[in-house]
Amino acid sequence: MVKTIQHQPLADVLRPQTLDQVVGQQHLIGEGKPLSLLVQNRHMHAMVFWGPPGTGKTTLARILSRTIDANLINLSAVLSGVKDIRDAIKKAEEALPQSTLLFVDEIHRFNKSQQDAFLPHLESGLITLIGATTENPSFALNNALLSRLKVYILKSLDDEALIKLLNQGIKQAKLKLLMSEQQQMALVRAADGDGRKLLSLLEILTDYVTENVVKDADIELVTVGQTRRFDKGGDEFYEQISALHKCVRSSNPDAALYWLARMLDGGCDPYYLARRILRMATEDIGNADPRALSLCLDAWQTYERLGYPEGDLALAQAVTYLASCPKSNAVYSAFKSAQADAQRRGTLPVPMHLRNAPTALMKSTGYGKGYQYDHDAAGGVAYSQTGFPDAMGEQVYYQPAAQGLEIKIAEKLQHIRNERQRAQTKQSATDSQEQSS
Repeated sequence: MVKTIQHQPLADVLRPQTLDQVVGQQHLIGEGKPLSLLVQNRHMHAMVFWGPPGTGKTTLARILSRTIDANLINLSAVLSGVKDIRDAIKKAEEALPQSTLLFVDEIHRFNKSQQDAFLPHLESGLITLIGATTENPSFALNNALLSRLKVYILKSLDDEALIKLLNQGIKQAKLKLLMSEQQQMALVRAADGDGRKLLSLLEILTDYVTENVVKDADIELVTVGQTRRFDKGGDEFYEQISALHKCVRSSNPDAALYWLARMLDGGCDPYYLARRILRMATEDIGNADPRALSLCLDAWQTYERLGYPEGDLALAQAVTYLASCPKSNAVYSAFKSAQADAQRRGTLPVPMHLRNAPTALMKSTGYGKGYQYDHDAAGGVAYSQTGFPDAMGEQVYYQPAAQGLEIKIAEKLQHIRNERQRAQTKQSATDSQEQSS
């Protein structure tokens, strides 16, 4: 016996049937825009819709399939595998000469071999593939498949579009609801750019409303506990941590606090944030203000002791300090240069004078010969002593920025480097004279 679904969600009941019924995405469906031109010309090509949940990816695929009178086959990568793909291909062959549009929701969940299974059938023209994904196709799809798909980016619905969708939903569903503008905006805020979520909240609201008059208490019941959109492993996550880091680097504590609040509000792991904040201290502040590193460690430990929500303030203190203090990536850049040399030049031997000689045998073979103990040298630096492998010569990686403490560090290092160069030039001249004599 086949069981039927007793209740169809309001969002599905009200799903648009034509492009002019779609709310939002005017950059794709407006007059003269890509998808409207496809509908107008009754032509189709393989594509992938990339955007947040509830922005119309499935709806647009269905509208396009009706436009070209294609045989529509739906797959969900969450529930399907290679066998389901084979079955879909078989159905497409049976439907010939009618064209087949294969819609794959959450296509990023297919692995490489599953994605590769589409390739020969795209090449032959048996299917026109439309994928939908909330993940960046550049990372979620393999290159072979991505090269055959046109990427269309869908945007979160703004407040104006959501208000229009809300009123449209009330009208189409013939709901008799008296709702204030403030109450409508409360639903819109809770939907957070997601049209499907908005209609779901509207549907739930009808279970609470009596006598068709919406009360503030009804809105609160519907919206309580609603969280902002935040995928802990997806694009939203990486976009927001990037924004936080770049606002710290840009000395904008106010914007940095906003992104910190957004990530905490969305459920980001505070310990992940503590690690990233500590990284910012070393990458973007460095020796311009060495206190930044200690302060960030203190903030991390404070959060471990206080937890949520009291510990959030310690993270906020660290972020505002980092954003407000002088910036330098000199250590970061210097280390990158040193890493590049270490990888490029291979295993160069340590100069004999820098080697330790803990045994008599090592000492007799020249280990440590010629080493100058810097504390015994005038000024505390043995300027004529080299530090790099002989084949490299002396290098300069660390270039302190003209910011904070690094101003004084730069002056000190420049003096040392000048003296070292003079001493080593003099030593080279002396060595040359001894060799010639």
